[in-house]
Amino acid sequence: MKAMIFAAGLGSRLKPFTETMPKALVPVAGIPMLEILVKHLQCNGINDIIINVHHFASQVIDFLKVNNNFGVNITISHEEVLLDTGGGLKKAAWFFDDNKPFLVQNVDVISDLNYTDMLQIHNKTGAIASLAVSSRNTSRYFLFDDSMQLCGWENTKTGELKIVRPEAQNLKRFAFSGIHIIDPSIFSFINQDGKFSIIDTYLEVAANHKIIGFEHDPENWVDMGKPEELPKAEIIIKKLKSK
Repeated sequence: MKAMIFAAGLGSRLKPFTETMPKALVPVAGIPMLEILVKHLQCNGINDIIINVHHFASQVIDFLKVNNNFGVNITISHEEVLLDTGGGLKKAAWFFDDNKPFLVQNVDVISDLNYTDMLQIHNKTGAIASLAVSSRNTSRYFLFDDSMQLCGWENTKTGELKIVRPEAQNLKRFAFSGIHIIDPSIFSFINQDGKFSIIDTYLEVAANHKIIGFEHDPENWVDMGKPEELPKAEIIIKKLKSK
């Protein structure tokens, strides 16, 4: 399976670190986030990776060059203007195989989630995309039915609610974990150009096609983009190293 790492963002939550370096190179437990994730993917048999860059892009490129790409095949997708998750993915569409699902993960997310189990369920269900989710507190939720099929999205802070399958009952809230397995057929549904969120694409597709949730343990997942979560990140990274 090929993979894409979303690493182009400004890393605003990690200021002042990101005033002089890209989010991808902010160290956690003394190791840059990008190195942590690339090595984790490599340990899971993923050796073909595309990384989108924008903020301090040259630092990321130089870092990878100095480290010989950590022994994996890495391609850079340089965004002159930030394209958000949907636009960034569309720009990298050429990289993926026509008939094989691929992984996408945020550079600031680390987890011991089992990619093999997630891929097997993705293939079994025939979903256009499978989204790693968990039961945890946040302000924005995906809404799923009893079969874990995506039916909507909710922002509890603003009250915004989007239901794309009105017939669905007993919807459950799950927080998105920034890890996706996507079938390349997703690109045939994308009509937008420029900057747009992949979340909007998922909701549009989910109205008539299968987008599923893959539930995982929130205790072994962390958003390294939140400074207050860095101590937990260090614990998870140590666990991954010991495996």
